[in-house]
Formats: sequence, C-alpha cells, structure tokens
Amino acid sequence: MKKVVLTFGLISGVLSSAMMLGTIPFQHQIGNDRALIVGYTTIVASFLLVFFGIRSYRNTVGGGRITFGRGFAVGISITMITCIFYVVTWEIVYFNFMPDFMTKYTAREVEKAKASGASEAVIQAKILELHKAAEAYKNPLVNAAETFLEPFPVGLVITLISAAVLRRKDASEPEPGALPASS
Repeated sequence: MKKVVLTFGLISGVLSSAMMLGTIPFQHQIGNDRALIVGYTTIVASFLLVFFGIRSYRNTVGGGRITFGRGFAVGISITMITCIFYVVTWEIVYFNFMPDFMTKYTAREVEKAKASGASEAVIQAKILELHKAAEAYKNPLVNAAETFLEPFPVGLVITLISAAVLRRKDASEPEPGALPASS
C-alpha cells in the first residue's frame, strides 16, 4: 500500500502545489470572487489522483479486488499527503510573499458589509471579528489548521465516492462503467 499511496500522494501533492503557485501571479487578473472557483477547481483536479490511486492499488496489489474500507484507507492517505503539500505551500507563500493577505481580505469584507447596507453596529462587529481572525491567522499553527480545512473536505468526498465506485469483492466483476463483454 505504501508505494501506491506515496506515488499518487506525491504526484497529487506536487500538482496541488504547482497549481497554487501557478495561479498566484495572476491573482489580480483572476479577482477575488473567481479566485474561489479557480482555487477549488485546482483542488478537485489534484484530488482526481485519489481515484487513480485506489484503482491502481486494486489492480496491482489487490489482484483486482478491493473492499470499501481498504479503498478508503488508500484514498484518505493520498488525500492527507496532498493536503500536507497544500498547507506547506500556502504557509511558505503566505508568510514570505503575501503577508498582507489578511489585511486585504479584511478590507474587502468590510466593503462588502458596507455595500450591503448593513448597520454601523453590524459593520463594527464584522470589523472586530475580522481583526480577531487576522490576529489568530498570524499563528502558523492556526494558519495551517485553517488552510488544511480548505482541501480536506473535497478530498474526503472524492475518497468516499472513489472507494464506493471502485470496490470489488470479486476480481471477475467488470470495471465500473465498462460495457459488458459480448459473447
């Protein structure tokens, strides 16, 4: 299991990091609203390797068979490696190249609150909340934990779906989605 998990986890992690780094130079052209779409699209793309990792394990190590539990273990291991790459990449980017990220984020969120017509009390409460969050985000452990929570749920969902789709108790079962063999 280690070889498959490490191979697909490292490929997925490098892909995740590369896509994050590849989008940073274009952050001003992408814009903040579209950045979420682009960011989560790159996360989903990197987690597609979870499916291929589980399938590879089933076909090479499992002799064509894999239980849901074993598929989940393989997939969640690949997910964890990918998430670690994602977090480490963000920590390096944030603390070395984007230390003003939270300041800009806070300013955008306050402007959104003002534009929505919120009362002064609501705006002040929002400002206080954002300043507390920004202060907490300066702590690398808090920053890492919050960053981990961005890709992990996506990886968990893809792992659950992949383990369910790829489970096979009998090696003679057809590939999911494959057409039946004609006689």
